[in-house]
Amino acid sequence: MGYGVFAIFEGLKKYLSPKIALPVVMASALLAGPVLLAKENWDDHDRSGKYTALAMAKSYLDSCEPNAILFTIGDNDTFPLWYAQEIEGYRTDVRIVNTSLLATDWYIDQMKNKAYESDPIPISFKRDQYKGSKRDGILFVEKTKEPLLLNDILNFIKIENDDRATVEMNSGKRMHYYPSNKIILPIDKQTIIKNKVVSEKFYDSIVPQINITIKGQALYKNRLIMLDILNENNWKRPMYFTGGSLADEDFLWLKDYLELDGMCYKIVPIKTVKDDNDSPLDMGLIDSDKMFNNVMKWDWGNSGNPNVMHDIETKKNSVTYRSNIARLMETLINEGKNEKAKKLIDLAMEKMPVEIFGYYTLVEPFIQGYYEIGETKKAQQILKILLVKYQENLTYYKSLSINDQNKVAVDIVSDIERYRSLLEIMMLANDTIYYNKEKIIFNNFNKKFSRFEREMLH
Repeated sequence: MGYGVFAIFEGLKKYLSPKIALPVVMASALLAGPVLLAKENWDDHDRSGKYTALAMAKSYLDSCEPNAILFTIGDNDTFPLWYAQEIEGYRTDVRIVNTSLLATDWYIDQMKNKAYESDPIPISFKRDQYKGSKRDGILFVEKTKEPLLLNDILNFIKIENDDRATVEMNSGKRMHYYPSNKIILPIDKQTIIKNKVVSEKFYDSIVPQINITIKGQALYKNRLIMLDILNENNWKRPMYFTGGSLADEDFLWLKDYLELDGMCYKIVPIKTVKDDNDSPLDMGLIDSDKMFNNVMKWDWGNSGNPNVMHDIETKKNSVTYRSNIARLMETLINEGKNEKAKKLIDLAMEKMPVEIFGYYTLVEPFIQGYYEIGETKKAQQILKILLVKYQENLTYYKSLSINDQNKVAVDIVSDIERYRSLLEIMMLANDTIYYNKEKIIFNNFNKKFSRFEREMLH
């Protein structure tokens, strides 16, 4: 760099006096680096107009009914919600309950207080019963194979100064235990109807009881308090999970009793068992009209705007958006509500365009949806974008040496099969003319990688 500055100085001396040339060279040398960095990287780091994190927080909150209790799990699904409420003052009627922090006494204390417009969380345990390390873990010691009422289990765990309610450890310390891991939460149908927990069309599906099976050999404090909230609330306030994790315990072992209302899963007294072939995200029943109204009101925060920088986290968040919206779309189509399905797919494509968000396989349900509601041209428009993406990838792979191709063999085969899946969508939709045209192109690309022995289309 020093030699470069000297060379510039020597060159300028031919045209300028040394007194002028020196400060010009120094200024140029000092500014060259920052100016170059700014020119090349400004668009990659410009956050102006980017509000997708706040928009996602709002979409979680707007998936909840008034005065709801919303269980979150970790940082990623909690901090945006806190920001929306604390800084933006948005939907402060919803009470955020971070279940990780619920393992601490100070946070349980906070939950017992009113916050903004949200009422205190109903918790029956007194502070002396959860203070410090008290009831950090409740052991499972099976005394009966029969299920017990949730209320009875909680009352048993609350018992103090009675050796019959504790077990002695090898260390001599005594710990509380629960005698059955099978729990029953009785359901009063009239209470459910009175509090409008579910829509009228689901009244006949209300179960007489919710069955919970606690997995593992211990019930930790946060899960204990969650069960207590479930019991004490008695359906007075709607209760939701963010879905920030797929672990059974994070859903309080209630995955069979959920309703997807947008981005959040509401606890409902209706059993919906997933099929073995379903995705882990396919939890809960869908009240199509209710969820449609929620989704169509969402603020997307400039999502999809090509002039706004979309970082990797924004793109990752589209996985949840697309998965949930695709489930709603499928439900609407099955119910014959094609006009609503069309509006929904149009919204998804507008706010999460393929060119910006990637994750191409998650777009396939929307292509199928367009075909099913008779929007063939729109289906073909998206297909064309995806076909070009895979063709570009395969063209690049073909330019590599055989040795380098072997290093990325999994990627090559994956792209070939994803490419194939697009043509299978055309075939299933009876889009014969388009299929026959694209089949030839696919087979030509497939031949270029014949040593991977992928099947040709016929």
